[in-house]
Amino acid sequence: MDVLGDATAAPSSVPWRPTRQRKAVLSALHDCAGFTSAQELHEALEADGIPIGLTTVYRALHALDRSGQVDVVREKSGERLYRPRPADGHRHYLVCRDCGLSTAVDADAVERWAEDVAGTMGFAEVEHTVELTGVCDRCRVTPAVRSSAEQHS
Repeated sequence: MDVLGDATAAPSSVPWRPTRQRKAVLSALHDCAGFTSAQELHEALEADGIPIGLTTVYRALHALDRSGQVDVVREKSGERLYRPRPADGHRHYLVCRDCGLSTAVDADAVERWAEDVAGTMGFAEVEHTVELTGVCDRCRVTPAVRSSAEQHS
């Protein structure tokens, strides 16, 4: 899985209207481990007997993103993946390009830099995107090494 990070610096000023469907999408998102797609959320909601259209799921996720309630990463294919944003603000993630493992990283320097640039240029309500991808330790083991290790076990 190839993933590119897409996080905003501050929640948008768009208000959150907690409709029944938006609450269901947010609840399902909290039940997922890691980042998940709109289609995966739709399937989970349907499996739980919650009748909701895929378009409604996309709209709810867009509203959650605009209100600052989710963090988003984007796969190279362009698909957006979502996870609930922690109460203390957005995160930046280092994401494995092979397996999709995501790890939150301390990005205080990035935040300070974005604020400094915005202030210097006379901008407010600045959003930013930081893309941190790599290959995790588990995926870094080459298939030949992995096969050799499996034969010896």
